[in-house]
Amino acid sequence: MSGQGTTGARLRSRRMDLGLRQADVARAAGISASYLNLIEHNRRRIGSHLTAVLAQVLQVDEAALDEDGNETVLAPLRAAAAAFPQAGADGAMADALVARFPGWAKVVASQAERIAQLEARTQALSDRLAHDSQIAGSLHEVISTATAIRSTASILAETPDLDADWQARFHANIDTDSARLAESSQALLGFLDMEVEAGGDALPTPVEAADAVMAGWGHYVAEAEAQDLPDMAGLDGPVRGILTGWVEQAGADAALLPLGPFMQAARALACDPARLAARFGVPLEVVLRRLAHLPPQTGNDSLPPMGLAVCDAAGVVTFQKPILDFRLPRAGAGCPLWPLYQALTQPGRAIARTVRMPGAARTAFECFAIAGPVGPVSFGGEPRVAATMLVRPAKGNGGAGTVGPGCRLCPVVSCDSRRHPSLLAQGEGRL
Repeated sequence: MSGQGTTGARLRSRRMDLGLRQADVARAAGISASYLNLIEHNRRRIGSHLTAVLAQVLQVDEAALDEDGNETVLAPLRAAAAAFPQAGADGAMADALVARFPGWAKVVASQAERIAQLEARTQALSDRLAHDSQIAGSLHEVISTATAIRSTASILAETPDLDADWQARFHANIDTDSARLAESSQALLGFLDMEVEAGGDALPTPVEAADAVMAGWGHYVAEAEAQDLPDMAGLDGPVRGILTGWVEQAGADAALLPLGPFMQAARALACDPARLAARFGVPLEVVLRRLAHLPPQTGNDSLPPMGLAVCDAAGVVTFQKPILDFRLPRAGAGCPLWPLYQALTQPGRAIARTVRMPGAARTAFECFAIAGPVGPVSFGGEPRVAATMLVRPAKGNGGAGTVGPGCRLCPVVSCDSRRHPSLLAQGEGRL
């Protein structure tokens, strides 16, 4: 049922709560009772003016009848019903819940959104604990220093008649190791981003801070079209350096694929990356990046939304543009079934696959990926390898294979590629 259906149902529910007849409400609103009956049963659309009049007659806030506002509540409710089938909740009845109990519906929707935020935060912290080399080094320092202090203290406790000079040396060692332990503990706390004042919302790394800035720009930098840099005043050095690298790459791609001709060709060729690469005579990865960094689209001839992910040979995502529910963990803990990672094992081979996400949304994506060397190549030097993947919504999910965001938050229970258990209690079965 659409948002329009929800509006009609809420009108009818409110009228019945007030004990009013259709004829009375229709007369007060200046319409016929038969027309109101059609509206309440979702057989006629309702304009904004009539919505305002009926809201006044029924003594209810006009925003409570708004279609778009209803949809923002309906989507999380339907997703929650699909995610917990054992609860027996019928997703199709979400409209009735919103119509009858709008306040409680908003509470459930808000809780679902909060759960999603906490799951994303848990995934980020899990990624850092498992893959951040700084945290691993700091934790190793804490453990080794504590072990050294414990060993020295045991010697002093078990040897009461120890020579005075040796006692002094051991006491000095404990003092030095204690100072090291305090420093390494403070460093570990900093890496874990556990400051209370930050409220858990601080951006823990320069890359994540650069991600936030790029998202604020809409992943399109107009200055890059002229191989120039945007204003980065107020950004610290590391963040500015990361953004500069990304913008310079976008500028180099724009120089090879000028905006006007490329947009025209993209529409004519249905955004086919391989045909665009052949048309302009450029590497496929250049086309993938360019498609993801086009200006915002509007109108009937607008291009579909397109996301992007780039990872290095270790599988660590060095750049990404999320769309819909597509987002990969930064620290190389993503689902290995994504074509991005599969491309790393087959450098130079272009991979095109349709995949779908698990869970309630089951969003299907078209993925185009390729891996290859980047930067200068020299004899005797190890080549740098990176994989690039363009992601866009698929028109259908026929033949789509299931991929997850990462094992920690993947609901698929039985998967041959699973590395560790999911934090989610429920799963949806085999791939």
